[in-house]
Amino acid sequence: MSLRPALTRSATTSGTRPRRGGAADVLLAASFWGTTGTVRTFAPDGTSSVSVAALRMVLGGLMLAGVVLVTARGDLRRLLRAPRALPMLGGGALAMIVYQTAFFVAAGRTGVAVATVVTIGSSPAFTGLIGLATGRSRPDARWLLATAGAVAGCAALVIGGRGAGVEPLGIVLALLSGLAYASYATLSSVLIMRGERDRCVVAALFGLAGLASLPVLLLDSPGWLVTGTGPAVALYLGVVATGGAYLLFARGLRTTPATTATTLTLAEPAVASVLGVAVLGEHLGPVALSGLAFLAASLVVLVVPFRSSGRSSGRSSGRSSARRTEHG
Repeated sequence: MSLRPALTRSATTSGTRPRRGGAADVLLAASFWGTTGTVRTFAPDGTSSVSVAALRMVLGGLMLAGVVLVTARGDLRRLLRAPRALPMLGGGALAMIVYQTAFFVAAGRTGVAVATVVTIGSSPAFTGLIGLATGRSRPDARWLLATAGAVAGCAALVIGGRGAGVEPLGIVLALLSGLAYASYATLSSVLIMRGERDRCVVAALFGLAGLASLPVLLLDSPGWLVTGTGPAVALYLGVVATGGAYLLFARGLRTTPATTATTLTLAEPAVASVLGVAVLGEHLGPVALSGLAFLAASLVVLVVPFRSSGRSSGRSSGRSSARRTEHG
């Protein structure tokens, strides 16, 4: 089944159910991403972060490709033949590789906490700027308020948590990672909202990124994959926290704008912080706990639907009719 009918239904349905469902998918995906740092600590000693990043791309790409080949082979062929799709897929795959690589290098230079917050905290701002620069979207007051609050909450998590050395080059790399993630989210959203099936888009992106990452995985001491806890860690990181999470994220992009989706992914450092306390025995002080609460409240601003007036409903109906005409 094509995504085009789903878009039409979303456009014609009054109320907020599709948008709320999309936001929930994005939040669940971000929650899975937030577990990766904790699960990574259970990998065998000597496992490199670059190898883990490459593994996520390869296994995630294989899992997503398998799902699509079984359930949506015809839609995948249509995507690959669509005008201007291949350059966008290539750009999205490159952005994903840059995002993963720059993040892990930044984490090694300036600490995992700081790198995570800078990367995930900057991506909504970059997404909004990309949307504004390309004329695809104009961030509204609700998005600006929620994003500012979420970024402030992330900053408090770092300031109030255990100290981590801040290194300028590491910060620059984390910002590059945030820009790359915003680019991936925007390109994915454009393809999905054009009518391409979400799982086909994410499978094609990860398939290309996985092929490019395979040599890195093979050359960077992959022995940990068959040692001790290695297989379990690899399967979780590749299949659940990458393949499954990005399927959820892509499905959420059906009804959630990229600007909103990237702000919702700020739940990732919150989940990571909670797991650090509950599983790894890390400590969060009052400032960090306040930041966690502020971050959660900011995400609620985006997730909880609000009632619109009859006038805005009329305008929405007009826009929906325009979209139905545009998508045919």
